[in-house]
Amino acid sequence: MSGVDNQTVISQEELLEQLVRHKLLMRTHAQGVYGRSGLFEEIVDGIERVVTGFGASEQAERWRFPPALPRPDFEQSGYLESFPQLVGTVSAFAGNERDQQKLLARVHEGGDWSEFQKMTGVVLTPAACYPLYPQCTGTLPPGGRTFDVQSYCFRNEPSLDPARMQMFRQREYVCIAEAGKVRAFKERWMLRGRELLAALGLGAAAEPASDPFFGRGGKILAANQVEQRLKFELLFPITSVEKPTALVSINHHLDHFGDLFRIQTSAGEKAHTSCIGFGLERITLALLKTHGFFPAAWPADVRARLWP
Repeated sequence: MSGVDNQTVISQEELLEQLVRHKLLMRTHAQGVYGRSGLFEEIVDGIERVVTGFGASEQAERWRFPPALPRPDFEQSGYLESFPQLVGTVSAFAGNERDQQKLLARVHEGGDWSEFQKMTGVVLTPAACYPLYPQCTGTLPPGGRTFDVQSYCFRNEPSLDPARMQMFRQREYVCIAEAGKVRAFKERWMLRGRELLAALGLGAAAEPASDPFFGRGGKILAANQVEQRLKFELLFPITSVEKPTALVSINHHLDHFGDLFRIQTSAGEKAHTSCIGFGLERITLALLKTHGFFPAAWPADVRARLWP
């Protein structure tokens, strides 16, 4: 298949069907949970190399985290107050042999066996930057710290939209520093993020955005986030022109995490934080939608970026 014009409408179901047919994704019995083929992973690896190249001047500390976060750190982060609907917890069997027999009987009956499970000390990571903040408690070195992180993340959003997976990878650059340096980081990556996507043949629009805060109070928080221009998304029409997909998200948290995790600058002030997150699966899908399902036939300049 040749590339699809950005304005061409392709339904979520049609895109998913073509991705499966071309053996790029494999369906499972859970919506938004897919196997990725070797070719799909090659594209992801190429995107990571491009991100690394664009972020080289940051001289960031490179860390990689598993998709599990200690429960105390998660509870301290405030995520439950804002996004309880997206949380994924990890539970494990907590009984004796008799309880196991009851559990198996319940499973065979097709019933609810959750009563035999108990929450563990970890939850599923909601964003790649969340493991960082608890590790930065205390006083930062002069100039703060900048990180390069990547992790599988989980959001409880089952969907047929292949661009809205429940388990997905985020590659992030994170700045934890004094307010001025963090603002400069945000502005720098606003431009750099668009340049990165343009280099891959993906023209993205930058728009103010808000997170999916929960409840009535969440509407006020979302409105404030947009009004203060604390969040921007780089949007691309994968399956909808009217509702394009966020490929990249730039977030400015002010001193939210500095306050929660008692992080202070070398001058003794609450640290500010900002991050830019690249949705690796989403950028891969945008490339496939735009350039076609056969990367060997992609434009030479795009291939040279991804497979140097």
